[in-house]
Amino acid sequence: MKRTAGIHHITAIVGHPQENVDFYAGVLGLRLVKQTVNFDDPGTYHFYFGNEGGNPGTIITFFPWAGAYSGRIGDGQVGITSYAVPKGSFPFWEERLQRFAISFTKEKRFGEEYLTFDDPHGLHLELVEREEGELNNWSFSGVTPDVAIKGFGGAVLFTSQPDKTKELVEKVMGLDYVGTEGDFARYKSSLDIGNIIDIKLTPGVRGVMGVGTVHHIAWRAADDEDQQDWQKYVQSNGYRVTPVQDRNYFNAIYFREHGEILFEIATDPPGFAHDESHETMGTKLMLPERYESIRGKIEQGLLPFEVRELNKL
Repeated sequence: MKRTAGIHHITAIVGHPQENVDFYAGVLGLRLVKQTVNFDDPGTYHFYFGNEGGNPGTIITFFPWAGAYSGRIGDGQVGITSYAVPKGSFPFWEERLQRFAISFTKEKRFGEEYLTFDDPHGLHLELVEREEGELNNWSFSGVTPDVAIKGFGGAVLFTSQPDKTKELVEKVMGLDYVGTEGDFARYKSSLDIGNIIDIKLTPGVRGVMGVGTVHHIAWRAADDEDQQDWQKYVQSNGYRVTPVQDRNYFNAIYFREHGEILFEIATDPPGFAHDESHETMGTKLMLPERYESIRGKIEQGLLPFEVRELNKL
């Protein structure tokens, strides 16, 4: 039996790129570790936000489509993306959300308290205080390492076939069953970040892809050899898996599970500093070699944006 270490990244569709950058960098204080384009649609940005080092388990990525149609969060998607923050940091985050006029509620699940809120384009997010996980050494826009988001706390999966998704997460992906509470079953992987998966047990409305929805969730593979093992292993369990896709900063394989959620398995290496320095990650548009010859055309078609510190929106 194979076991993934946990979440590698989560990818979502959002609206205007400036609104996206303002929220995740300016409000949440994450680092824009890479600005590139959708390799399958080079007229669209692909942004990567994470911790100071851009480590797996901290990365949320976005395809910003300004003016595109709104999606609907529902079955077949990551319904909620959870972020882990240091113990004792909730007062800071409550005050910060209030200052930026972001409505939030407090909820409890499996003995933990969550601050739940939406981003400007409708993605459901939550913060949870946890001891586990290294501090994020990135300071930006008034968010300092003692309160900064460490990375993913986990994710809540909305599925049309909860029993099938539970079986996959435990028996194929190798997460350990923690327990069931109310309408959720909880699973946990081995690492201390990006390690908690809650599965909603009651199917609801089917999700519709569009702005404000998660496109896919990616799981960690140690390297190319481990990913090839995963490819064979997942196929042997009856799932149709894609060939390996070179995403420049990791290699990826994809499959859709029975509850209709798109899963990816991504390699930890090479990471985000192989085509620009650690210090300059995210400061300019990086293109794969095959698009360099049309860089001017690509740049002309992309909306301009800036990473800026915010006092209030």
